[in-house]
Amino acid sequence: MKLIASLTSPYARKVRIVLAEKKIDCPLQEALPWVEGTTVPEHNPLGKVPVLELDDGTTLYDSRVIVEYLDNISPVSRILPQENRPLINTRRWEALADGICDAMVAIVLERRRPADKQMPEWIERQQGKIERGLAALSHDLGDRQWCNGVSYSLADIAVGVCLAYLDVHAPQLAWRELYPNLAALLERLFTRQSFIDTQPPAPAERAA
Repeated sequence: MKLIASLTSPYARKVRIVLAEKKIDCPLQEALPWVEGTTVPEHNPLGKVPVLELDDGTTLYDSRVIVEYLDNISPVSRILPQENRPLINTRRWEALADGICDAMVAIVLERRRPADKQMPEWIERQQGKIERGLAALSHDLGDRQWCNGVSYSLADIAVGVCLAYLDVHAPQLAWRELYPNLAALLERLFTRQSFIDTQPPAPAERAA
């Protein structure tokens, strides 16, 4: 089994955290989907990471499919609830967190275009998604310690990865001041070794 991923991808980081939490040994092949000559489309026809290559050569994508597979192959540190209602709630948290990341990635890619070709209205639309998404995350979390209200789960992993990604790419949002309950959640998550060990490289260390 092998994980094909970018170290800066929030979706890949979610998978890497799950691997660490479940103590699954899986080598990482770093791949950048946006560089010329990338081999990512050979593993995923959509040209996206992460991709999990199984021992028989089968490939799994996207991150939601991969984390479900990983949770099912090992009973260690289950991250998905077994009962339907809590499971659906966890998946809802994950969908919202991933959606915020989608919007942030769209902004990052748009800002890589020449300034005269960028669409301010597109960026503004994505920013609206991020702002509404953060408000919803904070409202749903309330004063609970964990997203599901009972214990650490994939919901917390997805939300934590999302918040950390915003810290890197949108520090001007000042979300910590707006939503102190989300800030407290992220602080709790960064006491876990899985979050510490999967931090993306500093900007100066990143590949082009």
